[in-house]
Amino acid sequence: MTNEILHNEKYLQLKAYVRENGTKWVYAHRPNAKDIAVIVPVVKKEDGEYVLFLITKRPPIFSENRAKYCLELPAGLVGDVNKDEDILEAIKRELAEESGYIADKIKICSKKVSSSAGMTSETSTIALACIDGLKEHKEPTDNDGGVICQRKLVKKEDVFEFIKDFELQGNAIGAQTLSGLFYYFFGK
Repeated sequence: MTNEILHNEKYLQLKAYVRENGTKWVYAHRPNAKDIAVIVPVVKKEDGEYVLFLITKRPPIFSENRAKYCLELPAGLVGDVNKDEDILEAIKRELAEESGYIADKIKICSKKVSSSAGMTSETSTIALACIDGLKEHKEPTDNDGGVICQRKLVKKEDVFEFIKDFELQGNAIGAQTLSGLFYYFFGK
């Protein structure tokens, strides 16, 4: 059993795993990331809790006419810039970059969430980030070249209706987003 690199880019490889019977299983692999940090930003305001979503335009989904937009949570690669970066550092960095918020408390919920185990070796760590929404926050940055189209705060009791409406409009919902919401609503 061996791995063969079929194509190599800076952030993504296409690899083939040669199985015992000699057949190949082709999959995507991130050569420069230890993990993916996915953060559920829970913003606490005077009138309740809100979840911060990102509305993105991802080239694979858009170019294949699957959906114009995708509903996601702040997320990013762990160790792609600093190889010594640990998961908590990545969670804090990605949250600040993509949302502008600084977490008051972080809770790691799961460390091995696979978005598509038959297609990619990628796994994610899901974390809840509790944020005092009354504190000032900085302007978020977009290091992905314009992928993030909008940031949307949705009140906790409106989340399921918001997701349903978003999907009914022909948009995609990220699997990691649904995983994160599972831990937010049911994993406490």
